[in-house]
Amino acid sequence: MPAMTAFLSTMMWLTDRYRGQARSHRVGGDFEDCVRQLLSIDETFAMEHQPLTHPVSAAPVRVARGVSPTARAWLFLSPSMLFLGVLIAASLLVLRMSVGTKGAEWSGFSLASYAQLLEPYYLKSLMLTLRLALISAVIAVILAIPVAYTMSRLTSPFVRRIFLAAVLLPLLVNLLLQSYGWLVILGPGGMLNQTLMGLGLIKRPIMLLYNQNGVLMGLVQTAFPLAVLPIASAMRGVARSYEEAAATLGASRFQVFRQVVLPMSLPGIITGATLVFAYNASSFVVPLLLGGRRVPMLAVMVHDQIAPLMNWPAASAAGVVLIVTTLAIMTLSEYITGRRRRMLEASQ
Repeated sequence: MPAMTAFLSTMMWLTDRYRGQARSHRVGGDFEDCVRQLLSIDETFAMEHQPLTHPVSAAPVRVARGVSPTARAWLFLSPSMLFLGVLIAASLLVLRMSVGTKGAEWSGFSLASYAQLLEPYYLKSLMLTLRLALISAVIAVILAIPVAYTMSRLTSPFVRRIFLAAVLLPLLVNLLLQSYGWLVILGPGGMLNQTLMGLGLIKRPIMLLYNQNGVLMGLVQTAFPLAVLPIASAMRGVARSYEEAAATLGASRFQVFRQVVLPMSLPGIITGATLVFAYNASSFVVPLLLGGRRVPMLAVMVHDQIAPLMNWPAASAAGVVLIVTTLAIMTLSEYITGRRRRMLEASQ
């Protein structure tokens, strides 16, 4: 509408202007005079009616001079890299101390601490640590598989949160409090012995503390969430269509679980077992409280070398051996997991 109004007003002005010029100059039939008069009228109109707005030139494009993506990524990772740097520096200090001598940890050099680990007592402690860590990993994975499968197949978000909270509860409670709870349960006058004696299953209390059985139960309970979470994540990634296809072919629920779900969840199972093994191999509170000095795991032996004996090189050498052994086993499990994952990707 504004454009139409402007056009009509312009045409009316030109008509009036042309009539006035025609009356004053007596425009005749001469064609050239008519054209000349029209051009002069157009120039007069253009001078009297200048445009109200002026064309605005495009603003110059300014190239943003920001931080490069690589520098931004390094800046984002700087806190984590700083933390890892502190851990690496501490590990290097322990490694240096392990080749020192007692009383001259930083200036001396000797491999006597590593040679001492070849004695039967230390070898027995190392083998006991690896055996309990391995058994606890196997038991924790066996107990975690049904829980993880249930969590992965839950449809209600509220029930899934309840399961997750129950699984994460051991990680939310202080490890020292959990160990004292096991003392109350497994003691000679504890809840478990009282219940068994009340049911008439035993006539006298069973000794469950200060032996490998009590330590094993404590290790499994404290590391149970580390086995559940990776397995549940792996099982959640198994599509239901595979289970439906197997059931259509006549497989039972147990066969579907054993031949479809478990093989495809094997990377998560191996990851969970590795986490539990690494966590329990370096456990200190549970073996100390539930096993005492009768279950000399390597972490307890490191404590004994530092606290009463002040033998820092021997404790450092034991810690280095424990770290190297754990890393070797984790590397092997990672190799097996990667190989299994490639096989699954090739089969799909």
